[in-house]
Formats: sequence, structure tokens, C-alpha cells
Amino acid sequence: MANKYIKFWLYTGCIMLFFQIVIGGITRITGSGLSITKWEIVTGTLPPMNSGQWEEEFDLYKQTPQYEKINQGMSMSEFKFIYFWEYFHRLWARLMGFVFLIPFLVFAYKRWLNKTILKHLGFVILSAMGAATFGWIMVASGLVERPWVNAYKLSLHLSIALLTLALLVWLVFKVELDKTMERRIQLFYRWSRIFFIALLVQMFFGAVLSGMRAALYYPSWPDMNGTYFPAILLDAESWSWAGIIDYDQDALMPALIHVLHRNWAYVVYALGIYMAYKVLRYPLQRLVYVNNIALIVFLNLQVVLGILVLLYTDSSIPVFLGVMHQAIAIFIFVSALLNIYIFRRPVNTIHEHNS
Repeated sequence: MANKYIKFWLYTGCIMLFFQIVIGGITRITGSGLSITKWEIVTGTLPPMNSGQWEEEFDLYKQTPQYEKINQGMSMSEFKFIYFWEYFHRLWARLMGFVFLIPFLVFAYKRWLNKTILKHLGFVILSAMGAATFGWIMVASGLVERPWVNAYKLSLHLSIALLTLALLVWLVFKVELDKTMERRIQLFYRWSRIFFIALLVQMFFGAVLSGMRAALYYPSWPDMNGTYFPAILLDAESWSWAGIIDYDQDALMPALIHVLHRNWAYVVYALGIYMAYKVLRYPLQRLVYVNNIALIVFLNLQVVLGILVLLYTDSSIPVFLGVMHQAIAIFIFVSALLNIYIFRRPVNTIHEHNS
């Protein structure tokens, strides 16, 4: 179905997209996403090259609500730090474009890409374009009035990025693995889909929580500042549409998203561990065992990282722990997707295509 060069290209794309999501996480946690106030596809490739250009960029940033409300009086070196991460995030996206486009043209010229791969790549391209476009919409939401990007738009941006990754990873599965198993086990197929859907909901909650910087509100575990269920959620007068939209001026949504993310995490963890345990009791191929053992390890590590993020949050969110929490979530995402692929239909064996 695909030769070794196409496989290497697809693997490279998956790895680069993974790091793009991670870099985006760093950009978000460090509050760097609004440091570049313009969206210049071509001319924005180069960073400021002299002190005059740096002053110009800094002056543009000084006009944003984030500078006026949060970073008033920051130094040029501090500005360069946040500028670096947003610039690196955009530069990596451009680099991915070149790494994807040039081999694509070569492979198309050599007619190495069959109709199935071309069709699938079309969806990948559309999704990637959607993520890039929505990325700017997200940034623009933080350049007026509020000092951060809109958490809901950020969550949609991440969701589209994950969709792009899922499409690309699924294509890798297609070119690397056979479409079948020795036998279809309906129970595992059903459980793998249930777990994946639950995981998607949890990742969306996590993205909203991160976008709201809600960890700063309740930096404790297993309680939330001494209570399991914040009182504001039990007060009917606190529930309003304004409280949901203007979450940065109201304590309702940070409390609600904490409760949802924390408690749904227990559900996702239980589902994942139970499914993996059941899978490991059956005599299946080695790939199945490796994937589900990895899933168990990732789920436990994710729980620990989530707790540590809360406990080590003070006036700011710990960057390393926060980024690792997101990275492990992506590993779980890919592992869950592989389970769906493996159990989705009846088959003979899993093997590599060497064509």
C-alpha cells in the first residue's frame, strides 16, 4: 500500500504534529499566545532583527488588554521570552507545512500515492487548515477586552488539532497494519469506542480548564479549597449566561469546570483500566498487549501528573508538569485510537505491508 519513504513521511508528520501541540501547550501556560498581534503568513516567518523592530513589536503588544491588565511594566527581555514561544509555535507550523508539501508533490509526481491515501490526506489538509485558521480566531479573541484568549475558542482550536492528529495517525495505521484481527471481539470494540468518547470529553474539559487558568482557583486535591463541591455551584442565583460567557469575571465556570474535569477523570480512568485489564486476559497478538499495557501506564502517570499540577500551582501553573500532563493525554489519545482500529472489524492477522 505504501513504500518506506511514504511511511517515514507520515511518521514524521505525526511526530511534528505532536510537538506542535506540546509547543502550543507551553505557549498557553506561559501566557505567550498574545505576544504577536499580527497574522502574517509570509513576512511573519522572520522575527524582529534589530532593536527598532523589537520596539515596534513591543509597542503593538502594549496596546493589548493583556499588557494593560496583567503585564503592565514588563521589561523587553520578558517580552522577548513570551514572544519566542508564540513565534516558535507559528514557525513550527510553517515548518510542518514545508515538510508535508514538498514530499507530497514528489510522491504525487512519482505516482506513489494511491486514491485511498490521497483521499485521506485531503481530509488531513482540510483539518490542518481549519486548525490554523481557528488558531488566529482564537488569538484575535484576546486582543480586545479580555487579557487572555477565549477559553472556549482555545478548546475548539485544540480539538481541531487533535482531529488532524487522529486523521494522520489513522492513515499510519492503514499503511502499517492489516485491517483485521484473528477474530472480532464485539465487547472490546464497544468498550474501545466508549472509552475513546469519554476520553474526548475529558480532553475538552481539560482544554477549557487550562484556557480559563482555573487551576489557580483551586490548587488543592482531593478537595477544592477545603470542599469537594464549591458552594457557588449550589447557589441558584450564581447561575447565569453572563457567568458562563464572562468566566474570567465570575467564579462560576472555574468551579464548574474543575468539578467536571476532576470527576470525569475518575470515570475515564476506571473505564480505561477495566478495558485494558479485560483485553490482557485474552490470547491476542503482541501489538494488542503492548498497546494496552502502555495504556495502563499512561493512565496512571496521567493521574499523578494531574494531581501534581494542582499541588504545585501557586501564583502560576508549573510549566513542565502542565505540558507533560498534556503530552501524556496525547499518548492516551493515540493508544485509545489504536484500540478502536484493532477491534473495529473481523480479521486474520496484523502485519506490515512491505510493498
